[in-house]
Amino acid sequence: ADMATRFDVLTGLSDHTIDNTTAITSVALGACLIEKHVTLNRNGGGPDDSFSLEKPELLQLCRDSKIAWEAVGKVNYERKESEKGNAIFRRSLYVVKDVAEGELFTHENVKSIRPGYGLAPKYLHEVLGSVAAESIKAGTAIKNTLIKKD
Repeated sequence: ADMATRFDVLTGLSDHTIDNTTAITSVALGACLIEKHVTLNRNGGGPDDSFSLEKPELLQLCRDSKIAWEAVGKVNYERKESEKGNAIFRRSLYVVKDVAEGELFTHENVKSIRPGYGLAPKYLHEVLGSVAAESIKAGTAIKNTLIKKD
């Protein structure tokens, strides 16, 4: 991953190990190309046959690499569709004391509580000191629309 970022190139692995562990690990570390030797018969007598993959191992490498690639995914802080039901277990920012339009958000009137229907707690520092765009009742989840834009 460092080389890909540093040089703005795609990276891969030329793998001459007997099993697929190194190749699959390289995918988890950012490789998008794997070079492995393949043979029809490991006992065929060719110079690379002894460390080459046979068909079942190649198929397994493809399956496992795809799983590793998908598991690593990409940086995304949005909730996945499958996680939407988990909002009740997550925290978010709520108004805990009535706030008048034009009033500042403070530690006294904003808290991070469950359920997670508002802005994520990581935005607390941005919310504190900002101005309410309208009057807000205690118990309301804070959303961007409730924060006055400059």
